[in-house]
Amino acid sequence: MPTKPKATRGARYHINYHLVWCPKFRRKVLVGKVAERAKSLLQEIAHKWGFDLLAQEVMPDHIHLFLSAPPKYSPAEVARLFKGAMSRILRREFPAEIGRFIRKEGTLWAPSYYVGTAGNVSADVIKRYILECQRL
Repeated sequence: MPTKPKATRGARYHINYHLVWCPKFRRKVLVGKVAERAKSLLQEIAHKWGFDLLAQEVMPDHIHLFLSAPPKYSPAEVARLFKGAMSRILRREFPAEIGRFIRKEGTLWAPSYYVGTAGNVSADVIKRYILECQRL
């Protein structure tokens, strides 16, 4: 089901990101209480920054996140916000569970991530809209 466009003071937008990231060395650390806390953290972070969480999945060795974000946030910044906050909180709340997999001074997440964009219009619709605007 397509979502409705959102609005800020200066823009109307429909920007959806699919983000995927993994723990370092793809360790299977997101299980049990750690996974449950990760799910709630995704919702808390999304709410704090004004993102609409459309879907989420926490797997033992990676996280899938589908969200809508205002245009002032780049995909890299969205990924940084989630990965940074989650790493700090999970490492603080679960030192024994996570400490088995990473060094104390290390980070929980691998430095890379995947991002894809999605909307509810096709490239053909956009091209047609642009061509129609040129005729005015």
